[in-house]
Amino acid sequence: MTAPDNPAVRYFDAIAAALAGLDIFLRDDSSPLYRHDVIAGVVAEYIVRLEGSFTAWRNRLGFTDSFKINRAESGFPVFQNVLELENDRRTAPKRLAAIPAPDALRADMADFILRHKAMPTELQRTMAERLYLESVNGGQVFPPFVLPRTVKVSVNAKTMRPYYFVHWGAFDGLANLPLVYMAALEDSSPNMVDQLVTRDGQMNPKVDIPLPVDGLLNPDLAHSFDDFAEKNSAYSLSPATIAGNLDKDFATLHPKQLRRFVLGPFYSAGITEHNSTVTEVLNKVRKAENAWLLTWTIQEVFSKNEKPGRKGLFSSEPATQEFYINTDDLEAARMGVSGYEKHALVPHEAYQALYAAGEAQKIFAGYKVHILSKDRVISDV
Repeated sequence: MTAPDNPAVRYFDAIAAALAGLDIFLRDDSSPLYRHDVIAGVVAEYIVRLEGSFTAWRNRLGFTDSFKINRAESGFPVFQNVLELENDRRTAPKRLAAIPAPDALRADMADFILRHKAMPTELQRTMAERLYLESVNGGQVFPPFVLPRTVKVSVNAKTMRPYYFVHWGAFDGLANLPLVYMAALEDSSPNMVDQLVTRDGQMNPKVDIPLPVDGLLNPDLAHSFDDFAEKNSAYSLSPATIAGNLDKDFATLHPKQLRRFVLGPFYSAGITEHNSTVTEVLNKVRKAENAWLLTWTIQEVFSKNEKPGRKGLFSSEPATQEFYINTDDLEAARMGVSGYEKHALVPHEAYQALYAAGEAQKIFAGYKVHILSKDRVISDV
């Protein structure tokens, strides 16, 4: 696990460098993502979770060889690893209780070496398992599904409705991609309007909301919203479909905007195989820790109009949203979005190699490119 030419070592080093670079980009207040309200701050939370998962997976290799990545498409671990990590997180306390404490294991290893003049392989594996279980038990990881959280509340003075900003996450099991969802919703539930909105269309100053709030702020809809988010987070569903389902399933929730942050694909020299041109050039990068390329896409769909609800004596219809799809852009129409942005983060050395090979313009066509140079990110190159 320590040999520099070990593929697992190279992969974990590369993905750690990529996530650290993305974190630098997201936390820079000059980042282009800061033009998008709270996107950068929200996504940064999920990057921390991913970093925790990769640290745990790396520790896991100290006592098991069970780890696979999707080399041909996403470049991320296959979904089975995510499921195993979540199961280990839930069973960690019980398993830790059955393993000796670290000091006892170290003493046993020292005694074994003195007695047998050999390395205590089994004890080392036990120690590695303990370190792994401690990391998943006490740290944050990226599970198959991250429950929704309300992080912002305001009032739309025109509609006199509370306005929530909610996010949740999912690791797609078929595409093997981490996904982050962010929704801006208006709530016309009478009880929430009465509690939160004053007569002049302002937030009620008497209501203290300790943000962030786990789940949807509306307690009557929180559980059903959790269920909806879990069932409607597949990458195969377009943002327009998800927003439409949300609009249909909740009569008093009015989705005004839905964003999806799709992390990946990730390219790593000698590991991934999903782009022969990228692979060929990255293989020529001198330092293995700089031979990678991370991409992500931000998709957005928004409501262009709300069709008013109708209340009749024998039947009624809730208000419905008309979502804008940019049919003038074929890619936007294919994605089912109002708009999208494609981004790429690449180490300076790798970008130089791609540029020198005459491939940079072709590979990064349609992307906003960000170059990682030491501890800063240079955008708009």
